[in-house]
Amino acid sequence: MDKVIVAKDLSLSYSNNEVIINKVNFSIDSGSFVFITGASGSGKSTLLKSLFGALSFKHGSLVVGGVELNNISGKKLNFLRRHLGIVFQDYKLVREWSIDKNIMLPLLINGYMKNVANAQVDKLLKHVRLNHQSGKYPYELSGGEQQRVAMARALAHNPIIILADEPTGNLDEYSSQLIWNLLEGANNQLKTTVIVVTHNIPKNLNVTYRHLHIEYGSVHEIC
Repeated sequence: MDKVIVAKDLSLSYSNNEVIINKVNFSIDSGSFVFITGASGSGKSTLLKSLFGALSFKHGSLVVGGVELNNISGKKLNFLRRHLGIVFQDYKLVREWSIDKNIMLPLLINGYMKNVANAQVDKLLKHVRLNHQSGKYPYELSGGEQQRVAMARALAHNPIIILADEPTGNLDEYSSQLIWNLLEGANNQLKTTVIVVTHNIPKNLNVTYRHLHIEYGSVHEIC
């Protein structure tokens, strides 16, 4: 099976030079569903940020989707991000845009025709059960509804990898279950690689997953 992510001797730190992830080695197969856990401050979100090029690394190499991220150019990074779907805990929706336009953004970036993008947005709004909210703005929706919009945006352009940072951390039970169902569906039906940072792995998932745990700067697999 093809490796969609390969990290070799990867070390990560912020500007204070404190090493958060220390010379870790791991790989992720294409089509995998992977959970990353660890205590607060262990480096879960730090590692996830590195996977979409939001954090330069201190040492080692990191290849995501066939793209080497060490000293990556802006052009190559933009190319990579066009093939990623990213879900943040705080949604990261554009408040001044309707939810339709928020979902449409990655489609337009990827060069979809406007009529095709509109059709995809309509389909996704139904998929996340928000078609009745079409035309509204993020601030008019609940937190759970906003995260469902963010999930639709991440799925819009059929990414090869979905990266999700605590996607259900602040959500009600209904929205949480819907988010998990969408992530499962993307993995089972579309063979999308799904990587989720979380404090708690949900029970009764209909998916085979790997569990990577971060502790004291190291990444190890829990079987």
